[in-house]
Amino acid sequence: MGTSAPLPKTNPGRFFEDYALGEVITHAVPRTISGGERALYQALYPARHAFHSSDEFARSVGLAASPLEDWLAFHVVFGKSVPDISLNAVANLGYAEGRWLAPVWPGDTLRAQSTVIGLKENSSGTSGVVWVRTVGLNQHEVRVIEFVRWVMIRKRGQGPAPAPVVPDLQTAVPSSALIVPGMLDFSRYDFAMAGERHRWGDYAVGEVIDHVDAVTIEEAEHMLATRLWQNTAKVHFDATFREDGRRLIYGGHVISLARALSFNGLANAQLVVALNAGAHANPCFAGDTVRAWSEVLERAETAAPGIGALRLRLVATKGPAGALRGADGKYLPEVFLDLDYWVLMPT
Repeated sequence: MGTSAPLPKTNPGRFFEDYALGEVITHAVPRTISGGERALYQALYPARHAFHSSDEFARSVGLAASPLEDWLAFHVVFGKSVPDISLNAVANLGYAEGRWLAPVWPGDTLRAQSTVIGLKENSSGTSGVVWVRTVGLNQHEVRVIEFVRWVMIRKRGQGPAPAPVVPDLQTAVPSSALIVPGMLDFSRYDFAMAGERHRWGDYAVGEVIDHVDAVTIEEAEHMLATRLWQNTAKVHFDATFREDGRRLIYGGHVISLARALSFNGLANAQLVVALNAGAHANPCFAGDTVRAWSEVLERAETAAPGIGALRLRLVATKGPAGALRGADGKYLPEVFLDLDYWVLMPT
């Protein structure tokens, strides 16, 4: 009597052919977040916004305690999705329609789920782009974050591709769709404790803010971050995966670094509430020195006491503030990140 070959025990990751439009993917493994993640986050990035640093400050603006950093929640949910979405990615290409829906607290358990909303083979026939909408849920099945991202994925072979479907995505989350956490009230906001006096009304559309400070990224730092967020994408941790033998720094690491640097000039931009768009313009590697600048794109009022919304462009770069694209319209080679997002701050 013959024996059948054993089923493979390991997961090589999905290729472009393995995705189906409308497919819902439940990601393993749920992650319980402790205060240790906050300490590590603030060790990895110079993060010091008062709202996420001090329980007492958070209580002074209406909450029971300080929630975890907004981008920390993003990284955890993003990391959960990597083994199923971008393990074999060539590059993470962009983001849209991201919203933070509820605060994440120490002790919460987060899990992630993604729906495939678009597929398009590249002209080379060796890869394709996959669009997914990812949702992060806590232990109460409450949605805490959602976002769309699209990723270039290698093909397994040269077989036929599905008919292309490119989703129609919003260019920006409308201010009316921003979620302000319940009970949040900035009417008695302590500017001295926050670190700056600048209010929502002090920022003008078109204003460019040079955040002045810079951080040189060490190899150990970005590798620790990649492991912390349980991001298993091969380009980030396997030095043999790229022909140049270099480990590509996880784009979220650059996002958090730039957000932390933006404290100098935007200390009162306390909460990130929406991700409108984002591009990892050029690769970032250990040894690069990252600077940041912001441009004010839009201002909006909210119904919450003393709270306004500011739409910002955040740029991480090796170059000077305000420099983004060349005469050909392409990103300058020194630009790492171009991020469009909404924040809340006191009026």
